[in-house]
Amino acid sequence: MEIQEALQVMRALAGGNDPETSQPVATDSILLRPQIVRALNRALSALVQQDERQRAKPANAGRLWSNEEDTKVCEEVKQGIDFHEIARSHNRTVGSIVARLVKLGKIAPKTSPNQAA
Repeated sequence: MEIQEALQVMRALAGGNDPETSQPVATDSILLRPQIVRALNRALSALVQQDERQRAKPANAGRLWSNEEDTKVCEEVKQGIDFHEIARSHNRTVGSIVARLVKLGKIAPKTSPNQAA
């Protein structure tokens, strides 16, 4: 189920309506109990936040990298282009650019102080 579909269902339930018919549920329905209404609204809020995070991601986030894109990113780094600009031009996050460069062996992974030497 996609987030948008889940949002529609949760909005209907939180509003006391049957998501399939849009009709109000029976007055003695479990959906109208205060604890259930609060839980539904909490779940609805979490779905809205997830939807907003999803919409804020760059268009290519999570997509596979092509050999051509790998080559272009490596060239841009060699030219000294800022990682933020590279990420913007490839519709990816800075983190994904860095992770890709590490995977390609172009930069060393950052080691944390907690890692053993």
